[in-house]
Formats: sequence, structure tokens, C-alpha cells
Amino acid sequence: MDATGSGQPLDLSPEPDLHPLYPSLTHIASLLSSNSGLAPDQRAELVAHCLARACVFGELVILQYLLSDPHAQVHVDLGMRDEDGLGLVSLAIHGFGAESDRDVEREECVRLLIAQGADLQADKDGWTPLHHAALLSPPTLVSHLMTHGCSPFAVTRRGLTPLDVVTAHSILPGRDDVALLLEEAMRGEGWTGGRMEQKRRILEQRQKRKAKRKEARDDISRVLSISPSWWGSGTDSESESEDDDDDEKVYTPPPDYSSMLVFSPPSLPQIFDSLITNFQPSLRDATPANTLYLLARFACLTCDHTWLEDLIMGATDAIEETFFSRADDVTCLVFWLYNTTIWLHLLQCDNSINEACEMLGSFELIEEVINSVFVFIIRFAERRIDQLFDVAFLDFSPHGSDFDAVQFESDWAFLRPFSGKKKTPSSSASANNSLSRARAPSSPPSPKRPLSPSQSQGAITPSASRGFSSLRQSFARGRGPSATPLSSLFPESPPPPSPADLTTFLTALHTFLNLADISPAMTTQLWSQVLYWTSCEMFNRIITRKKYLCRSRAIQIGMNLAVLEEWIEQTELPPGVQAHFLPVRDLLNWLQSLSSISEFPELVATIQTMKSINPLQMRRAVRDYKYEVNEGRMTEECVQYLTQLQKDWERHRVKLGVEALRKEMGERDREGSISSYVDEASSGAAGQTPSISTNSSDQSGHHNIDILFGTPPEALSWEPPKTPPALGELLDSRYMLPLLFPSDPRMLAALPPKFTLSEDEKRQKRNAPSEPGGRTGRWRSRNKKLREVGVGALQWVDGIRSAARWTRPITLEDDELEDREPPAYTSDDLDGVEGTGVKINTHVTPLTRQPSWRKGRLSVGATTPIDHK
Repeated sequence: MDATGSGQPLDLSPEPDLHPLYPSLTHIASLLSSNSGLAPDQRAELVAHCLARACVFGELVILQYLLSDPHAQVHVDLGMRDEDGLGLVSLAIHGFGAESDRDVEREECVRLLIAQGADLQADKDGWTPLHHAALLSPPTLVSHLMTHGCSPFAVTRRGLTPLDVVTAHSILPGRDDVALLLEEAMRGEGWTGGRMEQKRRILEQRQKRKAKRKEARDDISRVLSISPSWWGSGTDSESESEDDDDDEKVYTPPPDYSSMLVFSPPSLPQIFDSLITNFQPSLRDATPANTLYLLARFACLTCDHTWLEDLIMGATDAIEETFFSRADDVTCLVFWLYNTTIWLHLLQCDNSINEACEMLGSFELIEEVINSVFVFIIRFAERRIDQLFDVAFLDFSPHGSDFDAVQFESDWAFLRPFSGKKKTPSSSASANNSLSRARAPSSPPSPKRPLSPSQSQGAITPSASRGFSSLRQSFARGRGPSATPLSSLFPESPPPPSPADLTTFLTALHTFLNLADISPAMTTQLWSQVLYWTSCEMFNRIITRKKYLCRSRAIQIGMNLAVLEEWIEQTELPPGVQAHFLPVRDLLNWLQSLSSISEFPELVATIQTMKSINPLQMRRAVRDYKYEVNEGRMTEECVQYLTQLQKDWERHRVKLGVEALRKEMGERDREGSISSYVDEASSGAAGQTPSISTNSSDQSGHHNIDILFGTPPEALSWEPPKTPPALGELLDSRYMLPLLFPSDPRMLAALPPKFTLSEDEKRQKRNAPSEPGGRTGRWRSRNKKLREVGVGALQWVDGIRSAARWTRPITLEDDELEDREPPAYTSDDLDGVEGTGVKINTHVTPLTRQPSWRKGRLSVGATTPIDHK
């Protein structure tokens, strides 16, 4: 009997496993056979499960069996999807990379499914099999999918194509081939680039620029000894956006309290101490300039003009004292050059206050401060150049140079063999090549000009040779065969400085000025002054030191000078800057050719080509010239002509000096004014003190500097101001070229060119036409960006002691945030409201001639006069 008592036998056979973990052909065949007893729905469930498992694990044999067996074919659904909405092809693609040894079989599974007509539609998130394949499968399968119905233009719910999925902001590692394949397929159908590709390219360019900037900063910090804190933490952000808004409101904000900072005169010392004296310089930080500008707006629009005078005079004095006390800190100098220039730009562009500042002479005060810090940076560059100048420029010659074997008549005979080297037959050709590279006169050297003899003419006698040989052998015997050579006991000395070391410093300083956003007009004039000083110092040292007054040394110095001229071209400075080196070039050419002049007509023709040196300098070079052995000499007739030419030139110089003095005295008598006498005396002392351009300057000076902001052809035609001619043998290296400001004050805030440009960008910049408003393809403007001032500026107005209260975080509860409402204003408070700013009544008071509070008298009122109506 059975347990139920019904008389029926108990069925203890197990239920068929319709979801095998690892399906096998034997198990599937037995369940699908006609005698298995499975219902049709059970057969369909088994086939669906085994089909999905075969795709997941890449079981090609099982997949082929299911697609070919007659019992399984009737239950195969190639459009089935799993619980996540993935089709069979996507399931097979998901397995790539997990078991690399089965990738070949897995790819055949995908091809078989596609051949049998599997569903290639997107899932619920819009991902097609091509999206998955772009991330996981090899390029061959990606190509197969695109040729069998998968479009590379299909997008997901978020608008991403398969190429976007692979590239995103940067190409996924190892998917470069797939990205290239997808891109070429899309371009073949007329695609010109998508949103993600543009973002990716922009990001790649940004990363490259960021890496170049970091590399440049490291090099600059090493060369100029700059602290890493100067660069700050947020300087990697892009600052290359151009502002094309020429709205006048950008330059003249509305007169409300959102565009000014309130102060009282007694608090000015505290403000200057916090904002100027103790302010930590950092890269491109215009906080002092913006804060002083907002303080000036408040003083000019709402207060007595003595407030404005006290503010600007006190600020300029504090700025001067700050960088005077840190004259060797280039970061401090560049920081205050940047901020004073921006401050002047902001004041001059604001139409509501520039007239009052002009009448008070505030612009002249700020220009004097700019000129002072400008001179300090020039002196810094001159000191660093002076440290390298002799060894890296005048005395430098390449290792193994043919000029080392040159012998001079002034050398003692028994010292020649120790200093000379055996000269090869190619030395003559090498000297001629060096001469041509040094821009010597085009006429070939005369055949009567002999070269220095070789070392064989002064060889050591046999007895002396035997003596040194026996001494050498004695040392060798005493040292023994295993003794350490003497040279190995000392480390190798570093190579001597070369012109490349000098140009490395120049490049570091130039890049530093560009990264600090110094106005291009300032940068160009700074290098013009520095290179003028370099030219004068080079000329004076050559003509006053006899060791440089020779043919071979003139050739080598000319080659070194060519390195500096090449640096000027690479830096894209105007070619006119090289005009400062014309006296040096003429002197070097004169030294290279004077010993080959044997006829009087040759002398006259040579002198006529020397436009930048005077007869006195020529005569000095001839008098102290250092002749090589067997080198030709100038004839007596030529020497007498030079002497007479020198005397005539000196008489002419005295005559011109007397005429200029008489003219100057006559003008003084006609004017008869003490002020004019002072003005003329100050202008006459321009060679001893730095000079700046003022409002009384002629228009030619402004036009000369405005050329820099024109089109590239116009900018290349810029030339530095003319320097006074030399009245003696030496050039005046202390003469300061005038510092000129552009006629349009907006150009004071112009940015230098981008740090690095590709060849295509350079070509576009070169061909770009001039744009209105002073913007060109060469310079960039930054109108609104420059005037962004945060609440952090308030701490500099309040001073260091109370700065912490502006940075203390304030936490509000959620209900407080909901209940927080803007402050209510009365009808009187809302009078004159426009937009979001509260209008204030401004008044223009007449200028006072009374002394300001800094000179012993307080301005009107000791508190801040804020009047509302």
C-alpha cells in the first residue's frame, strides 16, 4: 500500500533540470528527445536558458547545436532579452576580456548569431551591440557589426555614439584602434566631428599646454630662483578666454556701492599696511589694483577730492617703499609692475573719475611708480647678465676651436709653444667660414693677409724635449705600474659658461613676464633697454681691453653675438631691437678688416660702410690692435688719414656742441620762466635719470608704441627710440630710453600672445586682420575678467587684524535657509534703484589747494560721509 492509501504508486523520479549551470550536449539532447516527456513550454524554457548560457560563456559548440538541431530550432528565439534588456549579441560581447583564450570562439559566436538573424536593436538605455563592442571587443568584430546593420551614428539616451563611449574626454587605454576605426567610418559618411570629440580635443590641447606651462615654470624657478609659492595653487586654470564685449559699462561701472569700497582717511595707513606692505605676491593676482581702484571710486564720487589725493599719494609711496626694500626679489618687482599697470588702466578707462585724476596729477604719480619698478627689473636683468657676460660671451670659444692656436707678436717667444696647438690645413677654411657667419664685410680677405704660423715654427728643441722626457720617466718609475693617475683624483670640472647659458636666463625672464601677464608694450620696451645696455657694455669692453682687439677674437665674438640675435628672432621681438647691436657689429667688422687694408681707396670704402662708429673709436681700435704673427699692417698713409679724420671729427663735435648750447641759452632767455628752466634742466638730464612719457609728450612717442598693437606687419616695423650719438670712444650704457605708454589706456591691460602656438595657429595669427577696439590677432584683451572682485577684497580694506572675520564660515540650519529672506528696503532706500544696485548721489567738488591730511591736515570729516536720499 502507498502512503495515501489510494492504491496508486508513488513517483519518486527527479524533476528535469531546465536551468543547468553548465549545459552539455548530452544533457540538452536527452531533454529535447521525443521520449523525455517535457512539455513544449519546458522545452522552450530549456532552449532559452542554454542559449543565453552559451552566449555568456562563449560556448560555440552548444550554440551551433541549438541553432542546427531540429528539436531545438523550433524553440530558438533570437530576439530574446534578459532581465536587463540585453540581447544575445550583447550578452556574447560582454564576455570579451574575461577569458582571453576564448575570445576567438566568442567572436565566432557573435558572427553566427548575426548570420542567423539575431536582434541588433538597442536596449532600454539606447545601447546597441556596437556600443558594447566598442568598449570590449576587438576591431575586427566592430567592423563586422558596422557592415551588418549597426550604425556608428546610433546614440544612447544620453546622446553618446559608440565613438563617444570609447573616447569621452580621453581615449580609453588599448582602444586607440577601435576609436580610429569608428572615426574613419563616420567620416566616410560625411561626419565632421561631434561634441564629445571637440571636448576631447580641447582637453588634450589644454593638458598639453598645462604640461608645457608646468615645465616652463620649473625651468623658470630654477633659473630665477623663484619660490614655488609664487605660482599659487589655482594658476593651472585656463586664462586665455577673450572678452569681446566693448560695452562702455565695462570700463565705467554704474556709481553704486557694488562698484566701490568705503574707507575713512585715518584708516589709510592700516589699509596700505595690509594691502601693499604685507601683501604676499603671487602670479596674476590683481587684488591690490582692483581694491585701490574701488577705493578711488568711492573717494572721487562721494567724498572730497583731498580723499582721492591722500589715497593715491599714500598708495604710490607705499608701493615704492615695498619694492625699494626688495630690489633683488624679481617676483615682488614683477608683481607690482603688473598691479600698478592694471591700476592705471582701471583709473584711466573709468570716465566717471579719470577727469578728476587727471586734474590732480594722479596719473603722473602712478606712471612714475611704474617707471621706477620698470627700472628695477631692468637692473635685475643687467646684474644677472653681467655675471655671465665676460666668461659666457666675450671669452667663450668652443672646445678645440682653431682660434686657440693663434699666436700674437706681443707674446713672449718661449711661451708660444706651451699655448699653441698644431694647426691643421683646414684652419684657414674654418676661419673664413666663421668670418662669414659673423657677418663680416662681403669683400673677401686680401691675399696679402697672412695667417698665424703653425706650432712647428716654434717647436721645442731636442734637448728640452729630452729633459722633459727624462723627468716624465722618473715620475713614471716612482708611481709604479699600478698607481692611480693624478687626473682621476680630481673630479671633472663643469664646462665653462657659454652663450646658451645667457640665452637660457633671457628666455626664463621673458617667459616669466609673459606668464605674469605683463603688458606687451612694457615687455618690448624692457628688452629694448636691456639689449641696449648689453650692446653698450659689449662695445665698451671690447674697445677698452686689448685682448679683444684682434682679428680672431672679433670673429668669435661675432659668432657669439649671432646666438643672441637668433634668440631675439625666436622670441618674436620686433626686429628693430637688433638695431642696438649695430655699433658692435661695425666695430667687429672693423677689427676683422683693418689689417687687410693696404691701399688708401680700400680704407675710404671701408670707413663709408661704418655708419655706427665714429673716427675716434676707429683710431682707438687701430692704436691698441693686437697683431698676430706675420699679420699685415695698415700703411702709414692710411694711419695719417685716420688721424686727420679723427681731428676733423672732434672739431666738428665741438662746433655742434657750442651751437646747441647757444640755442639752449637763447630759448631760456626768450621764455624767462623758472618753470621752463626746470623743465629743460630735467629733460637735459635724461641721460642720467630714467624718463617717462607725460601728457606733454609729442604724438610721435605714442604712435611709436601704438604700432605694437597693430597688425603683425605693423608690429614688426616697430623701432626703439633713437639714442644720442657717442661723443667719445665709449657708449653711454646708463642712458635710459623713454618709457612710453599707449594712447589707448585699454591697451595697458592687453595680454601677451598665448604661451605656445602651433604652426597653424602662428599662421592664422600672422594673417589675421586688425579688429576694432584695439584688438588684433597678436594681442588679447581682458575687460570683464580683470574687474572681477570677490568678497575677499574686504579683508584688505579692514586690515590684517580683522581679516579672520571675513573668512569665518557661517552655518545655517535648513529651516533658516528656507525662512531667510532678502532685507527689506523702505521707499526712501529704493529711490534710484536700477537693476540690482542701489544708486547713490554723487557730487563733484572743486579741487582744493589745501594740504592733505598726510601732510599734517585731516580731510573734511574723520568719518565716512554716506548720504542716502
